[in-house]
Amino acid sequence: MSSPKPLPPLVEPTGELSREEVARYSRHLIIPDLGVDGQKRLRNAKVLVIGAGGLGSPALLYLAAAGVGTLGIVEFDEVDSSNLQRQIIHGESDIGRSKADSARDSILEINSGIDVVLHKFRLDNDNAVELFSGYDLIVDGTDNFATRYLVNDAAVLARKPYVWGSIYRFEGQVSVFWEDAPDGRGINYRDLYPEAPPPGMVPSCAEGGVLGVLCASIGSIMVTEAIKLITGIGEPLLGRLMVYDALDMSYRTIKLRRDPERQPITELIDYDAFCGVVSEEGQAAAAGSTITARELKDMLDAGKDVAIVDVREPVEWDIVRIEGAQLIPKDRILSGAALAELPQNRPIVLHCKTGIRSAEALAALKQAGFADATHLQGGIIAWAKQIDPSLPVY
Repeated sequence: MSSPKPLPPLVEPTGELSREEVARYSRHLIIPDLGVDGQKRLRNAKVLVIGAGGLGSPALLYLAAAGVGTLGIVEFDEVDSSNLQRQIIHGESDIGRSKADSARDSILEINSGIDVVLHKFRLDNDNAVELFSGYDLIVDGTDNFATRYLVNDAAVLARKPYVWGSIYRFEGQVSVFWEDAPDGRGINYRDLYPEAPPPGMVPSCAEGGVLGVLCASIGSIMVTEAIKLITGIGEPLLGRLMVYDALDMSYRTIKLRRDPERQPITELIDYDAFCGVVSEEGQAAAAGSTITARELKDMLDAGKDVAIVDVREPVEWDIVRIEGAQLIPKDRILSGAALAELPQNRPIVLHCKTGIRSAEALAALKQAGFADATHLQGGIIAWAKQIDPSLPVY
């Protein structure tokens, strides 16, 4: 069985290259498959990158270096010191600045001929489809399932291809999704993940960590796929999932097929509800059983006998902890293995990093009969910011 033919290029090669452009991109121009026409296509391309974070950083830098003429950036966050371990588009002097502004400055330092368009807002149902319609290609470097499904569905409705990547600890994944691919290989993110995983099952990078250099490995592959799509060279990862394991230093590809039972995407939905950021059980348990950092501090100052239970992982406990807390990871509570270790004669306050995992653990305790159990809103991050600023945050 012969392999599929390359897709037609996304962008036309209009205009002539200037003398300066010939000098700058000479290493591209002498590649037979790319050449002058390929560089013209890159110059005329409009690429939208979702996020200037771990994956967006290397993607934006290499897209700029490659000569992509218009780069759009969707980013509303500010640079934090914890970003610098992997988000190489930002520096120490950018801490506290808009990530969008910081990314723009770095891009223009690499290539002042790039047109950088900033979209300083959160991507949502009201703006996604219209925004995507103004670009040739989308590069999705987001780190949460709700936004990934939104990007996918908006790309389908806008009839745009997009390159998707994800990272976690030592592993990364990359694929290309394009519902309206001209060769009939139409596939989208819902063919890979028809349903979002249950809340808490797949930790985010903020909860589980990521090896910083992994962003470069996966981000560079995403840019390679973008260049292939723009110029029409090579075989893109459409219909294939590439999986990278940094510890084994292994790459493997998995063939993807369209789900015959998948329903057509005709509108955008409530993605937070679809992905269940916190499960229904967690939400129900937290209703009326959530306390703030200030309320917990007042209870401790008043001498109330409270059992503070930290449901994070041991590596997180090693970074920072609330004085007097007891570490019992969430999974041990959900499995029931740790229920005998919990006090029955005094109130229990659960906490995690931000409040999501503790809500899931709280639901399990409520079901097991711990009626006085509550959880800390905002987790240890809220405690550090509101009560004890000397504590490190991560």
